[in-house]
Amino acid sequence: MFKFYIMAVAALMNAQAAEDPKFSMEQEIACLATNIYWEARNQPTPGQIAVGLTTMNRVDDKRYPNTVCQVVMQGPTRPSWKNPEVLIPIRHKCQFSWFCDGKSDEIPPQDEELYELLLAMSFKLYHYKFQDFTDGATHYHADYVFPEWRFTKTRTIEIEDHIFYRWEK
Repeated sequence: MFKFYIMAVAALMNAQAAEDPKFSMEQEIACLATNIYWEARNQPTPGQIAVGLTTMNRVDDKRYPNTVCQVVMQGPTRPSWKNPEVLIPIRHKCQFSWFCDGKSDEIPPQDEELYELLLAMSFKLYHYKFQDFTDGATHYHADYVFPEWRFTKTRTIEIEDHIFYRWEK
């Protein structure tokens, strides 16, 4: 299963440069699991599920891209200095900070079991098998940061150190 992750992430990174990338279900699930891992690996299960639900709520919101991978990778890009035909995310400007923080996005070997659990969770999230207990959240932040946008959203739930919000339509 873990080798599947490596292949899926490589495929989605190759598709990232495409104008209209098409992602397989496996790639979408890998994008969701990877997002949950980097955003909430230290959270209890409800917090991890809430991050997944928030990602899926964005997929379902017309103001965001309509695929999981596009939602996760959303943000401004610039041409790579190594290959100007390849677009790379601008550091610290992405919707999900881990995606453009300049650090490796590889799952460490010691977390392979956790990642496999997150893949199973993401499969269920992708197929809408969880009740949305975030009440439609499209945003969240840790309780030790104070983004300006929090005043423009409706607070829905707090789980551990994450606070979730809904962007009203």
